[in-house]
Amino acid sequence: MFQRRSLQLTHGAWSAVLPRFFAEGFEGWGAGLRLKCIDCHAGGEPARVVVGGVPQISGTMQEKRNLMMQPRLDALRKLLLLEPRGYPCQNANFIFPPSGVFPTAAFGVVIAEQGRVYPAMSGHNMMCVATALLETGMVPMVEPLTEFDLETPAGLVGIQARCQNGKALQITLRNVPSFCRPKDMDVEVEVPEIGTVQLDIAYGGMFYAIVDAQRIDLQLVPSNGREICKLGEMIKIACREQNPVNHPEFDYPGCDILVFTDNQRRDGDAMRGRNAVVMSNGKLSWDNPESWTGMIDRSPCGTGTCAVMAQMHARGRLGLEEDFVHESIIGSEFVGRLLEEVTIGAAEPVKAVVPTISGRAWITQHSEVICDPSDPFPQGYTVADIWSASADDA
Repeated sequence: MFQRRSLQLTHGAWSAVLPRFFAEGFEGWGAGLRLKCIDCHAGGEPARVVVGGVPQISGTMQEKRNLMMQPRLDALRKLLLLEPRGYPCQNANFIFPPSGVFPTAAFGVVIAEQGRVYPAMSGHNMMCVATALLETGMVPMVEPLTEFDLETPAGLVGIQARCQNGKALQITLRNVPSFCRPKDMDVEVEVPEIGTVQLDIAYGGMFYAIVDAQRIDLQLVPSNGREICKLGEMIKIACREQNPVNHPEFDYPGCDILVFTDNQRRDGDAMRGRNAVVMSNGKLSWDNPESWTGMIDRSPCGTGTCAVMAQMHARGRLGLEEDFVHESIIGSEFVGRLLEEVTIGAAEPVKAVVPTISGRAWITQHSEVICDPSDPFPQGYTVADIWSASADDA
């Protein structure tokens, strides 16, 4: 499983692919902007895969991520994710040629989400990226199984795709090492209007505050979405302020996201559980209760599943080679598994696990996102009816 083999395109193959999928250069705002996109969803959560029109940026995916976060290029994220072209739950994935750091990488990816969040890794986004690359022929599809690698800011992510009749029926990701350190377990956080909340912090490609929903009498059902968002965003921000964490190998502070867990139980040979992942769609201000909100990941969340598995393994509740079926708030499922234990970090060695996540994505549309020079909203806008009250920070 996940035998490394290079699918890096030759110069001739790139010459054939680039004219089809990549615009020539970066036209910029003044001359108008056209971004070639493939929209997908995995487990119900959308992802916009940008395969053309992005400016050429040198460096590794970590370096590209840092540049994309700067105001000039962050304008591309706003164009794609804010209104009138996007909405709160939309995500973007910018596809680049591989940097060469990982010889087996077929493509590189920089992920962008609301609130100027650029995750090091995202599971549902990678499922969408892999499906888009395969079903458009950007990565040659081999039936019944296609294997390739993607370079992300978090490192190399292995893809194993089960394919039939030109479709990717299942995407399994070999994620970067995930961990839950002893010092990040049983953390107590003081949250305004809620009180003391006990939680764990785990990394699965992003840093998650992990909260047992039953401890705060919270029901993870769609009709309770507003309360889930309010409580989740408040707990997450309080956790980040009171218990900051960082990755032992590169600068990635957290926590930057939260997962409520519920109904974890053993079902035959597998563990099962339900979750609701709360993401930001603005900047919370403790002085403004209208900003105490966020949005819920419609999918079971790939990196969230990895973080929860790392936490469960650290607590002795999930072993290696055991399936963990994770259900989202809308009933969609990803299946996770821990392959091996590893140690990461030189200065601060950390015990970690290597997880996989399996799910499926579907292409929903092919589009060309256009920004005319006369458009009054080149970087989009937000209104506090469906966005956070801190609209300027989306």
